[in-house]
Amino acid sequence: MSLLPSATEIVYALGLGDDLVGVTFECDEPPSARVDKTVVVGGRDTRGMAPGEIDAYVRERFAVGDDLYTLHAGALAGLDPELILTQDLCRVCALPSGHVSDALEHLGCRADVLSLDPHSLDEVLGTILEVGDRAGVADRAARLVAGLRARLDAVAAAVAGRPRPRVLVVEWTDPPFTAGHWVPDLVTAAGGEPVAAHPGARSRATTWEALTAAAPDVVVVAPCGFHLDGATEQARLVAPRFPDASVWAIDADGIVVRPGPRLVDGVEALAALLHPDACPDAQLGERQRARATLIE
Repeated sequence: MSLLPSATEIVYALGLGDDLVGVTFECDEPPSARVDKTVVVGGRDTRGMAPGEIDAYVRERFAVGDDLYTLHAGALAGLDPELILTQDLCRVCALPSGHVSDALEHLGCRADVLSLDPHSLDEVLGTILEVGDRAGVADRAARLVAGLRARLDAVAAAVAGRPRPRVLVVEWTDPPFTAGHWVPDLVTAAGGEPVAAHPGARSRATTWEALTAAAPDVVVVAPCGFHLDGATEQARLVAPRFPDASVWAIDADGIVVRPGPRLVDGVEALAALLHPDACPDAQLGERQRARATLIE
């Protein structure tokens, strides 16, 4: 059972989709996951809400001690899972593992609970190995990770020795949040220099004055919870603040903010934006560039 979208992606990437019995209401990759599986975690649908409205809603819930997600204990008991994948990394992103353990104790379930809490790109790849090991497909996970690392090596070779543009990744726009956890690693792996970033640490609220003072060459708007269309809308509002930089919107939920296998797609996409003539595979470069939009 997966209680976070990135874990669902890992399960399917390991070829275990048929063994998955429960997902969250936000699991949309692959698209069939939310349709074919029992939804065991619910929450408010924030589609249609502006970033500032979402931020206010989150702060209001936390201020009164409420959670953003609801675990459907009845569905959990009925499915009787053997392994549950959850997290403690971010209360905004998914249900904390402690809630799951409490529910299991109350229900008398004996499922194994694995909390996936990576802080870097390397640790994200490590979580794939953890899931593979706990699910009995360690060899399969090792092959998957080896393939992902080979792709990262190909990007590293392609951008080696090239000038590194200063790259600002905006993970939220109202208020602005800087890039944290593994996101700066994606920029570095793609041949850029992350600025106003916090590698391995939480994304932090800041001011637009502080971000403009970082003097980025490239601004990537990657708002957590948004795919390319939503990111593009927000990037158009951000672009006037950075007249001397190239401003891009990117499929944040698809390839930047979810700690799963598709982060390597994110590295390839960023490399294609930062160094368009360096991509070792022209067709790959075009495909990955299509996952971002230049704001003009």
